Amino acid sequence: THHHHDHSGGNEDLVRLLGGNTPVYGGDDRIPALTHKVEDRAAFKLGTLDVTPLFTVCHTRGSVSFNVKTATESAVFTGDTLFIAGCGRFFEGTPQEMHTSLNEILGKLDNNTLVYCGHEYTQSNLRFAASIEPTNQDIKNKLEWAQNNPVTVPSSIGEEKKINPFMRVAEPSVQQVVGATDLLKLLESCVN
Repeated sequence: THHHHDHSGGNEDLVRLLGGNTPVYGGDDRIPALTHKVEDRAAFKLGTLDVTPLFTVCHTRGSVSFNVKTATESAVFTGDTLFIAGCGRFFEGTPQEMHTSLNEILGKLDNNTLVYCGHEYTQSNLRFAASIEPTNQDIKNKLEWAQNNPVTVPSSIGEEKKINPFMRVAEPSVQQVVGATDLLKLLESCVN
């Protein structure tokens, strides 16, 4: 999904172990052992899977989320762009780019699309979300569930729209607590 070592640091070893013909897909030349540089929304097949790269820049300039579909299911691998109830740091991007990535790209996927994020920060993200929306019952329920389940991935796009403050910046309940109605200022204030 991006070039950071905790996501792609093992690529060269995997290629060596699996043989030199192992494909490595990504959207950034900084990804180790990259063999296939993808283009935004240029779908390709991996066996029976349909894969659509979605450029979701902000965490890095080359961040890509991969929407993977079968005939009956859809999943998206978001790396460090979208977490359960949170999002990644803006290392190489802007609040506008994160808003676009979360709400105009990922948020437009089918609500049943499963979300596989790059890190399991669910409990701390949900505590933060609860501090923004203390009366949001969906957040309360998800936090209680997460406290009793050591593995919280996957989520779904539909669930994220209910619990993720970064995908809820248009909600009056979020705007009121943060004290901003400008969506970009709101997104930036939630991160900082």
